[in-house]
Amino acid sequence: MSNRRKVGLGIAGFYVFAIVVLVAIFGVTRRDNPSFKPQEEFRLLTWFNLPGPLDFNKAVMYLIIAGILTVVTMLYIANRMQARPNRTQTTVELLFNLMRDNITRGNMEDRMAAKWFPFVGALFLFIWYSNLIGYIPLPTNAGEKFDLFGAKIPAFAIYAATANISVPLILAVVVFVSYNIEGVRAKGGVGYLKSLVPSGVTGGMAVFVFILEFVSNCMRLISLSVRLFANILAGHLIILFMSGGLAVLLGLEVLGWIALPFGIALFLFEVGIVATLQAFIFATLSAIYLGGAVAESH
Repeated sequence: MSNRRKVGLGIAGFYVFAIVVLVAIFGVTRRDNPSFKPQEEFRLLTWFNLPGPLDFNKAVMYLIIAGILTVVTMLYIANRMQARPNRTQTTVELLFNLMRDNITRGNMEDRMAAKWFPFVGALFLFIWYSNLIGYIPLPTNAGEKFDLFGAKIPAFAIYAATANISVPLILAVVVFVSYNIEGVRAKGGVGYLKSLVPSGVTGGMAVFVFILEFVSNCMRLISLSVRLFANILAGHLIILFMSGGLAVLLGLEVLGWIALPFGIALFLFEVGIVATLQAFIFATLSAIYLGGAVAESH
């Protein structure tokens, strides 16, 4: 038997043994805990008012952090570029090629890609950072607090600004306005509307297809925003419940230990794959819409 298998069996054995011990100590009797409200982790409370109608809350804080990281990263990259690539430049070039070749150039002609690459690249990085920092536990849970030397500190929680529908929706609106303006510039207002109907379709069918394509075009706002919002929110909720929230909600202590490994696995999956994948999908769809708006037929 290999050492890896021995370690795996040892961990599994300890896990089962711990379940038996916890059942023996706490039993399986349900204990209601009405004070636990998992939705509080996603509630936005105003921390302080800004000039005008703006408020500062944890969602705004996460957006500011993501914006700063995006700007600092690009400035750092620009200042570290050398003729002889270092480790940083090698890593950055992989990310650069992903954004330029796979996302931008893969969905529009080279001239247009050069024009819109900064926008699409910044969009990808901003959403990527927003998703990633959303998995870093920070003291942002206003519904639960702990005492630290007499001070009431908000409990640590994970939260992502992209888990609030308003943020993905605003990003989707920016993309929507951008590609429609680009289409009107390329074809003119009437020509752009005509391009919604494939060539060869005439009469009543043309009217039907135009309405269908027009509605489909507007639905892109939902396809962009809800996809990002729903995936990030669902991931955070599942991690919350699998990492102990479900045990507290149901009042079964032993359930917390049983579900914890699944919570850890889901956390690693969300950080390693979902955060990057959702940023990639949003940026890719944005590039597709931009390229499709100026295409001769679509």
